[in-house]
Amino acid sequence: MEFAKLSAPTLKELFITELESMILSGRLAVGEKLPPERELAESMQVSRAVVNSGIAELARKGFLTVKPRVGVFVGDYRRHGTAETLRAIMTYNGGHLRREEVKSMLETKLVLDRLAAQLAIPKMTNAQQEALRVLLEAIDTARQAGDLQGAVDGAFRFYHELAFISGNTLIPLIYNSFEILVLSLWERYGRKYGPDTVYQGVARLYDAIARRDVDAALRSIEATVGETIRGAREIYSD
Repeated sequence: MEFAKLSAPTLKELFITELESMILSGRLAVGEKLPPERELAESMQVSRAVVNSGIAELARKGFLTVKPRVGVFVGDYRRHGTAETLRAIMTYNGGHLRREEVKSMLETKLVLDRLAAQLAIPKMTNAQQEALRVLLEAIDTARQAGDLQGAVDGAFRFYHELAFISGNTLIPLIYNSFEILVLSLWERYGRKYGPDTVYQGVARLYDAIARRDVDAALRSIEATVGETIRGAREIYSD
């Protein structure tokens, strides 16, 4: 039996986690000014280098705003945050997303999936279609084995490949940047409705792609994602 390698968090990681928790819990309010770096370092018993690099990382995530010669302020992370900000929120919430966050992610996925299908299907080569078929078979193998994680991973790879085939440079990059979050949605979907349902949704889309039927593909995407958004296949709660 193999065991996972354990590693202790660095002081910088602990500093970042602590400030993220204080901001997300409301103990530090948006717009509030932080103490100078020297005071933070003394209070939290870390070096100024740890504080300085941690502040830079938190600013990159949208949690802090650095104003030169003025100070460091708690940022409006919902306005200025990134995908990493959402990952931090998930970590703070024990891996759980709130209803509005799930809905927003599904709405974004629906837009991306529709655009990818519209761009990819008319120009798809036989080799590209075969690549999608192989991915669909991998999902089928996983679901027959009762391997939910394998089916979920396969579904992500299928949609990512479709995005790549679309020729749009940004869509597959967006998929990659949101991989953890999109996988969390697929896992939530799969836990509620089983790996068979994950496979069936992708299989319907592949069937439309194989027939080069863009309208049918869009209807399939709407059935899988749109109905989830509306709650017909509810995933807003675990």
